[in-house]
Formats: sequence, structure tokens, C-alpha cells
Amino acid sequence: MNVALARLLLGAAYPFIAHAASTLRDPALAALALLDIVLILLVVPLARGRAWAVAVVAACMAALWLAQDSRVLPVLLLLPPVLFPWLVAWFFARTLRAGQVPLISRIVAGLEQCAPAELAPALVSYTRGLTRLWAGLLGTIGLANLLLGLIAVPDGLLMQLGYPPPVTVSQAAWSWFANLIDYGLAGMLFAVEYLVRLRLFPDRPYRNFPDFVRRLGALGPAFWRDVMR
Repeated sequence: MNVALARLLLGAAYPFIAHAASTLRDPALAALALLDIVLILLVVPLARGRAWAVAVVAACMAALWLAQDSRVLPVLLLLPPVLFPWLVAWFFARTLRAGQVPLISRIVAGLEQCAPAELAPALVSYTRGLTRLWAGLLGTIGLANLLLGLIAVPDGLLMQLGYPPPVTVSQAAWSWFANLIDYGLAGMLFAVEYLVRLRLFPDRPYRNFPDFVRRLGALGPAFWRDVMR
């Protein structure tokens, strides 16, 4: 199987497994969700047959299996919805520093097949603002997930530490937002922004939304590795 496709499938599966684990309070599903993250991180060395990657996966499987009866797994499930949005937000925000090219400016320049400095001034301003918007949205999502994870019952962080929070949300409500709704919010922004960009820049070479997504994928792994440095 193609490595990119395998990573995509593993990534798509995670929120649903994590949501089921949280709402059903099923330790086996919690272990499976966390193992899914390990596989996402190691899919490339695993595909290359690296012995150390296989050993890491085996060790994680054993540790997760042994931890099923502990309080560790519910706490670990609280972390990805906080850390992952913050990590991606950091990738956007770090390119907004003086002397840096905003992340979305780099991507649009790749789509336009030109250097970022050659983009039209209006497009430079727009892509900088959009980079700032994505950094802000993802940072806010991570913060919201953290706050909800603190006050969720019965497996929220404060409950795990023995401090019942004065205000609570159900475990299911936390999971709906952290594992499903926030991905929907990000997807909605992606789609709405595309429509806004078509209206503001009607001469851009994107015939339709599927074509736009195809062009993004066609930029290739080397381009995305370079962009994310």
C-alpha cells in the first residue's frame, strides 16, 4: 500500500476509534487509538522494513496492553486533541516571523509555479492573513480541547487527579468536540476559504474544488517536506 494512503487511512480512523473509546470507556479501544498514532508516526520506517520501527511498535503494543487496567490510557487520550492542533498551529505561526515567508504563501506559490516573491501583492497580503487565521483557529481549538479535557467527567484530568471540577461536561460531549467537531471546523474553513479565494481572485488556475485538492497533492512529498522545514 502507498505510504501516503496508509497514513491518510490511519489518520482518518483515529478520531472515530478515539471517540468510541471515550464514549464507551473501553480500554481496548483506547489502546487501539493510541497504537494508531504510533503507526501514523512510524508508517514510513515500517514501510521500509526498519527493525527498530517494528520493535517500537511491538513495545508500544505490549505497554498499551498492560496499561488497560490503569488510569493512564484515559489521560493519554486527552493529549492528542490538544497537542496536535498546537503543533500544526506552530507550523503556521513560525512562518509569520519577520524575514519568513508565510506557510500559505509558500503553498500558493507552489500551486502558481513561481517563487513566493513573485506573487501579486494582494495575494501576498491575503495568504499572510490566512496563515494567521489558521494559526489562530488551530491554537484556539487546542486550548478549547484542553479546557474541556480538564472538566470532563468521569475521565477528565481534574477528576483523574481527584479534584472534581466546579463546572463539568460529559465525557461524550468532550469527545464529540475534541475528536470529531474540531476536524469539521477545520474542514469547513478549508472549503469556505476556497470559495472566498475564488471570488477575490477569479483568475486563479483552479477549475473546481476537486481540481484544487488534486493540485495540492500533485505538489509531491518533496515540496511538502521543504515547506514544513
